Amino acid sequence: MKTAHDLLAAAKARIQEINVDQADEAILKADALIDVREADEYAAGHLPGAMLIPRGLLEFKLSMMPQLNDRALPIVVYCQGGGRSALAASTLMDMGYNNVRSLAGGFEAWNKAGKPVIRPEPVKYD
Repeated sequence: MKTAHDLLAAAKARIQEINVDQADEAILKADALIDVREADEYAAGHLPGAMLIPRGLLEFKLSMMPQLNDRALPIVVYCQGGGRSALAASTLMDMGYNNVRSLAGGFEAWNKAGKPVIRPEPVKYD
């Protein structure tokens, strides 16, 4: 029986991870930057230009997005720390996408490096 660690190790062995220093160029070249975290995580802060597609809905959402039908499109995925995005990248490869990169260290590494983050303004009640 495989553990979560086993599945993650297998995913990381087959995908391409990029570090924060490589991410700017990869994101510029990407047709899609996908945040695979949950909605509350995305709302608390996300990379500029990222679209939210939680990992649990990834296969279903992509199947409903004609603009992402081309399996050669460059795609960058990220999560909070790099685990969910590695699994998501592996899933995308299983779906036939062949130009997928996962951000190693995820949002935490991006934020720690001082890269730009979109944070919505809190709602103010008078």
